[in-house]
Amino acid sequence: MNNPDPAGASHHRWADVPLEQLKAGLTRRLVSGERIMVAQIELKAGEDVPRHAHENEQVSYVLTGALRFWLGANDEREVTLHAGEVLVIPSNVPHRVLALEDTFDLDLFNPPRQDWLAGTDAYLRR
Repeated sequence: MNNPDPAGASHHRWADVPLEQLKAGLTRRLVSGERIMVAQIELKAGEDVPRHAHENEQVSYVLTGALRFWLGANDEREVTLHAGEVLVIPSNVPHRVLALEDTFDLDLFNPPRQDWLAGTDAYLRR
């Protein structure tokens, strides 16, 4: 549901935002403004996101479950995020992820991920 107002604001209901099935154990819904994007991500336990990097600053907030992140080109840093925890990933930092449990998280990006909007994010769709 998208109801623009004269100030350019829009209202959305997650239930009305299309659910994208990216891989068997990975789904997302996303809402984007001009300079920020928020995505609901659901990962089944054992699902992974391969190493990648992007110009976008990323904030990942785990609502339920647990994710293990490896940061750096050679996995120099390992961080496990549990429900209620937040990780800020600066621009261009290589990272990969493994769902340790069935997980529901919110990812925010600035600027919005153009590859996600265009559907050219092949690394998530294999």
